[in-house]
Amino acid sequence: MSYELIALLMFSGMMLMLLTGQRVFGAIGFIAALAAVTLYGTGGADIPYAAAIKLMKWYPLLTLPMFILMGYTLSESGLAEDLYRLCQFAFGGLPGGLAIGTMLLMVLISVMNGLSVAGMAIGAAIALPELLRRGYDKTFVTGVVQAGSSLGILVPPSVVLVLYALIARQPVGHLWLAGVTPGLLMAGLFVGLIWLRCKFNPTLGPAFTATALTRAERGPLIRAGLLPLVIFAVMIVPFLNGWTSLVESSALGAGIALLATVMLGRLNRAVMDAILRKTLLITCMFMWIILAAIGFGAVFDGLGAAQALESLFVQDLALNPWTILILMQLTFLLMGTFLDDTAMLVIVAPLYIPMVELLGFNLIWYGVLYTITTQIAYITPPFGYNLFLMKAMAPPEISLQDIYTSIWPFACVMLLTLVLVMAFPHIALWLPEFVFNT
Repeated sequence: MSYELIALLMFSGMMLMLLTGQRVFGAIGFIAALAAVTLYGTGGADIPYAAAIKLMKWYPLLTLPMFILMGYTLSESGLAEDLYRLCQFAFGGLPGGLAIGTMLLMVLISVMNGLSVAGMAIGAAIALPELLRRGYDKTFVTGVVQAGSSLGILVPPSVVLVLYALIARQPVGHLWLAGVTPGLLMAGLFVGLIWLRCKFNPTLGPAFTATALTRAERGPLIRAGLLPLVIFAVMIVPFLNGWTSLVESSALGAGIALLATVMLGRLNRAVMDAILRKTLLITCMFMWIILAAIGFGAVFDGLGAAQALESLFVQDLALNPWTILILMQLTFLLMGTFLDDTAMLVIVAPLYIPMVELLGFNLIWYGVLYTITTQIAYITPPFGYNLFLMKAMAPPEISLQDIYTSIWPFACVMLLTLVLVMAFPHIALWLPEFVFNT
C-alpha cells in the first residue's frame, strides 16, 4: 500500500469518526495510535508517548492557561457589565447606537479574553436582553452579537493565533500584530453596516436619549472603559519591546487582571470558583486536542503527506498556488459546519501548513487567512458552531430561524474582509514588519 493511500485512509478515517459524534481528541488520537501501531508494530506505541512528553516540555504552551485565566477573571468579575453601560451612554443617541456600542464592547472583550465563546456568553447574557428591551429588532441584534463575538479569535491576544503559532512554529508577536489591522477593519465594517441599516430602517435599532450620569457614576464607568486597555498595554508592550517572553507577558496579564479584580472588591469565593473551573475546563480541552494532534502529525509527517499532496496539485493537476489556496480555504468553510476552530487547526495543520510553505506563501499571512475563514465557518448555516451556541444562550423568543437569518449580512462583511486580506497581504503584514523591522 502506498504512503499516499495510507495518508488518505488516516484522514478519511478521522473525519468519519468525527461525524459519528466522537470527541475531537479521541478521534484524532485513536487514528494516530492505530496508524502508528499498524505501520510500525509495537514500537509505534512510542509515538503517542513521545507526543505526551513533548507536550509537557513545551514551555510556550503555558501561555494558554494564563490568557484564559486573564479573560475569565475580567468577565466573571462583572467588568463587562460596566463596559456595556459605558457604551450605552456613549453611543445610545446614534441610529443603532446600542448595537454599535455592543460591537465596540465585543472588541474590548476580545482584547481581554481572546476566545469567541466568552464574547458570545457575555453578549448573549448582557447586551442581548438590553437591546431587546430597548425595542431593537431581535433578528438584527442576534446577528450583531454573533458577529461581534467572532472577533475574539482574530484580535490579540487571540488564543487561536497562539495555537497556530505553536503548531506552525511562527512567532506569536508577529501573528498578533498581523491580526490587528484585519480585526479592526472587520469591526469597522461591522459598525458601518449597523449604522447604514439603522439609518435607512430605524425600526431595526431606534436611537434613545441617555440620562445624565452623576459624578459618582462617572468614575466606575470611565475606569471600566480604560481598565481593559491598561491591562492589554501592561501585557503587550513589554513583550513587543523584548523585555519579557510570551509566557512572562501572559502571566503578567493574568496577574494584573486578578489584582484589578481585588482592587475593585469583586473577587469573592464564588467568583474565584467560577474563574478556576472555567479556566481548567478550557485549558484541559486545548491540551487534550493538542496532545492528539502532535501524535497524529508525527505519523502524518512521516508518510510525506504534504509533499505528496503538493505534487498532486502542482505537478499532476497543474493547479496554480492561488487555486490551491482557495480550495484549502473552502475546506475550512466545510469543516466549520461541524468542528470548532481549534479542531480544524490541529486536524489540517500537519497537511496544510507545510504545503503553504512549499507553495511559497507567508505563514504569518496564512495564519490570518485561516482565522478569518474559521470566523466565517463559525457563523454560517446550517451547522455553524456559533449558531447553536447562540441558540443555547439566547432568550426563548429568538428562534433558530431568526439566528440563521440574522447572520448573512455580517457573513458577507467577513467574506469581504477575507478577500481584501487575500488580495492585499500587506493589510496583515505591515504592522509586524513595521514593529519588528522584518
